[in-house]
Amino acid sequence: MTNQKTITTSEKLINTKLMDGNITANVKEAAKILQSKGLVAFPTETVYGLGGDALDENAAAKIYTAKGRPSDNPLIVHIADTKDVYELATEVPEKATMLMEAFWPGPLTIILPKKTIVPDGTTGGLNTVAIRMPSHPVALSLIRESGLYIAAPSANTSGRPSPTLAKHVMEDMNGRIEMILDGGAVGIGIESTIVDLTGDVPVILRPGFITKSMLEKIVGEVTIDPALIEPDPNLRPKAPGMKYTHYAPKGELTIVESDAFENSGITFTQGHEKANNSVTTEESIDNIVTKINELVDEKVNAGFQVAVITTSENANRFNCENILVAGNRAQGETIAAKLYQVLRQCDELDVDYIFSEAFNDGELGGAIMNRLLKAAGHRVIKV
Repeated sequence: MTNQKTITTSEKLINTKLMDGNITANVKEAAKILQSKGLVAFPTETVYGLGGDALDENAAAKIYTAKGRPSDNPLIVHIADTKDVYELATEVPEKATMLMEAFWPGPLTIILPKKTIVPDGTTGGLNTVAIRMPSHPVALSLIRESGLYIAAPSANTSGRPSPTLAKHVMEDMNGRIEMILDGGAVGIGIESTIVDLTGDVPVILRPGFITKSMLEKIVGEVTIDPALIEPDPNLRPKAPGMKYTHYAPKGELTIVESDAFENSGITFTQGHEKANNSVTTEESIDNIVTKINELVDEKVNAGFQVAVITTSENANRFNCENILVAGNRAQGETIAAKLYQVLRQCDELDVDYIFSEAFNDGELGGAIMNRLLKAAGHRVIKV
């Protein structure tokens, strides 16, 4: 990859400048920063990551500080070769090997018992380590060039929508880190699926692009952590995104959802297991549209700025000045790719209230709703 842009900051982390250059030279510079215990943001196929040396306790502390992230929230260790798993984990069960062969490099994170080489600062004090091999060429090049395992949560300040563009990283991290590698828009747009493989049956701790049914085709039975269905404020998180509010815009976000589904499978909604591969009926959509329009009128008449998050199919049905199209309802991957971007657009519009359709449909409905519910603080109106 050539002729990419690199965003860098000065040594004092004050002035930011945009530079064009060869991505190889930029990756080499970024690798040196990581080797010197600095922090670099870089693209992956899911979202932009904020990277530091995974085996250095101080680098982990710097990541938590830059993000404003609680230190009990584990970091994912990014690798460039499956053999690296055996350097980081004390046990690698057969099911882990099967999943690595099926989905790596790609948007799957596995959790295994950690070796002492991995500091507690990286794992949030847990005796397990989360590991993933990204498929983005810039991410893989950076890992290989640095010669390090790179601990990398999403490159946003804690609680904000995850970054899918370098400019999103700039908004949150300018002046906090040494360098941002710009690889353009990411492809998937939501974080990796996280699977705990420390027990006999794999457990999904965070849904993502790799779905439950995809996992089960490889290893058989897979379960879902109960905390995904009923959030527990007292939970010590086993994986990123399990405990704290995430992805939230500044305005108050409310999801409007229907109970009427044609369904089969699992998705995650407010306090319930719902159907995955579900299809929202036309009647349900009509009810959602009507309710959102009522809510919009109420807030606008009270003098507030309002936005609606919807799909391309329904965009012309709302009486709101700020209509943000997340994607196509029939193609969940389009909604996943744009979800965080539209949440950040809400901030750019400086709206007070945001009303969103629920996006339960299809294989990715569970992963999309997991993020949207956290962004809304589980604020849901059912119609």
